[in-house]
Amino acid sequence: MMVIQYKCPDCGADMFFDSESGKLSCDSCGRKDNVEDFPKDFIYNVFTEGETVEYHCKNCGAVILTDTDTTATTCSFCGSGVVLGDRLSGNMAPAKVIPFTISKEEAMKEFKAWCKNGLLTPKGFMTADRVKSIAGMYVPFWLYDLQSKGHADAVCTKVSSYTRGDYIYTETSYYDVHRSVDLQYIKVPVDASEKMNDELMDKLEPYDYSQLKDFNTPYLAGYLAEKYNYDDKQLFSRVKSRTDKYVESYIASTIKGYHTTSYKNKQIDTKQIDAHYTLIPVWMVYYDYNKSEHIFAMNGQTGKVVGKPPISYGKVAAWFTGIASVSFIVLKSVAWIIGGGF
Repeated sequence: MMVIQYKCPDCGADMFFDSESGKLSCDSCGRKDNVEDFPKDFIYNVFTEGETVEYHCKNCGAVILTDTDTTATTCSFCGSGVVLGDRLSGNMAPAKVIPFTISKEEAMKEFKAWCKNGLLTPKGFMTADRVKSIAGMYVPFWLYDLQSKGHADAVCTKVSSYTRGDYIYTETSYYDVHRSVDLQYIKVPVDASEKMNDELMDKLEPYDYSQLKDFNTPYLAGYLAEKYNYDDKQLFSRVKSRTDKYVESYIASTIKGYHTTSYKNKQIDTKQIDAHYTLIPVWMVYYDYNKSEHIFAMNGQTGKVVGKPPISYGKVAAWFTGIASVSFIVLKSVAWIIGGGF
């Protein structure tokens, strides 16, 4: 197994990818280098023996265990950032990466602000002072380019009423409606890690794809990273199911002006044009509250936080009580008006 570390050309300290400057940065002397131009003489490749479950830190010599899916990590003894190069080669090599733009300090600030905005969360949770850990991780995704063709046949109705004499007549008109659409979707993301919660990862969207970079290992320095567990073929059914819903929604949006719509036939054919193995930046936040761990995820590019915070049932009860009180006051006022109070 090959371990990659980046050493500062000026002072020899470890260098990390800095989310603010977008460069490799040395915390010791302040030197910064462009990812693409970092001198190769200061990239250290160390080959370790045995299965891909351990590496030897070049900085302090410690032996650190990892699982077989880890592609980048930090030494828990000295904090040195390392990239496990052999796990990023061949068909496991990412094509693209979205670099972190939010630092760890900014992530904590954004998370605390998010906690304070929880109107129905317990006060103890809103203080955000029980964060167990926060980790910057590159999560493996497939970005799909897809073409979807949809066909639908429906019967739609328009209903009108009119009065003639003592009778009210209702007239229903029926229409045969046909729709054919040809849609293309670019960069539909699906996470490819079996460890990550799919629902949580889906909610992190959207991403700014204008910031996509060609993959380069220095982007991983100082962060955790995982390799994919599922290839693009294995995940196609999931992205197809998701895209088919988009197509259905689009077809429905084109059928307007009718009172009812009943589909007789609907067919959607989605095909994969391409798929790009991409690493997406995510801050994982682990929060201890009320003797249980709550896991939250933050988009490392936009700062969007997702997860399920604990609920204060006392606040929920108070909220419903307040709604009921307002309704009672309104009803009482209406009754007063009806009774001639004004």
